[in-house]
Amino acid sequence: MINNYMKNVKSIYPNISIENFYLNEMGQNNDVLIVNHSLVFRFPKYQNGIIQLKRETEILQYIKDIISTPIPNPIYEYFEELEPGKVFTGYHLIDGVPLWGESLSGIKNHELVKSLATQLVSFLVELHSISEEKLSRELKLKVNNPREEINKLYDKIQKNLFAFMRREAQKEISHSFEKFLNGKALSKLHLSLIHGDFGSSNILWNPESSRITGIIDFGGSCLGDPAYDFAGILSSYGRHFFDMCISLYPNDSELSDRANFYKSTFALQEALHGIENDDKQAFESGIKGFR
Repeated sequence: MINNYMKNVKSIYPNISIENFYLNEMGQNNDVLIVNHSLVFRFPKYQNGIIQLKRETEILQYIKDIISTPIPNPIYEYFEELEPGKVFTGYHLIDGVPLWGESLSGIKNHELVKSLATQLVSFLVELHSISEEKLSRELKLKVNNPREEINKLYDKIQKNLFAFMRREAQKEISHSFEKFLNGKALSKLHLSLIHGDFGSSNILWNPESSRITGIIDFGGSCLGDPAYDFAGILSSYGRHFFDMCISLYPNDSELSDRANFYKSTFALQEALHGIENDDKQAFESGIKGFR
């Protein structure tokens, strides 16, 4: 399969010199190959991943002059035949390694930690400044209405996951979702462009300089609730760093509560992904805390 990927790239871009390549990761939606230690190629594994990658490419091209933090800039792409294995994008590799939670907790200098928080929040402020009106008009992005999305998610969880859960977990989930949907948290919501998967694996840094070097994987980027990106920070780095970031963000008063709720759904979403894509490992990883 990997060799076929490279043959497809070569057939579309015959002048590209491919000296070496290797599979970097097998993500939930894409196979990622590193070519010549300098290029990243992504190949969607599923039909819905193709639509996602096409939208992601359009978003990246639109925001590249708005965002000051390095982000992928696709210079190779193929969307003529919308089939898994044929569709791809390619961009120059961004320097840095993922800022894992363990790496952050290992930093004992408070000022360095605060500097990283400031850099991440600066990125989010720039991203979230791109308004719903502008994106709807210029990119034709559909609005991911948080109330509707959470209602759909709750329905899927009840239909597909409750049968695998202990009764107490079912009750806790129902209480959490119903409280969120019927409360005031969504009443004053201002939608914007969000990253959508703002976790440690997609945040790159240089450990020597303690600088953020790039943000990658905008596959979940959409018009949505800015609090969803902070839920990624909370899930990856814990309460203390999350609170630090929240304090630096010109947020609405309900953002923290919404982020806490979204974070509580991540494992459930992973379990659903496992069921919907026949990925047993993802299902088991997501459901284990609810059995």
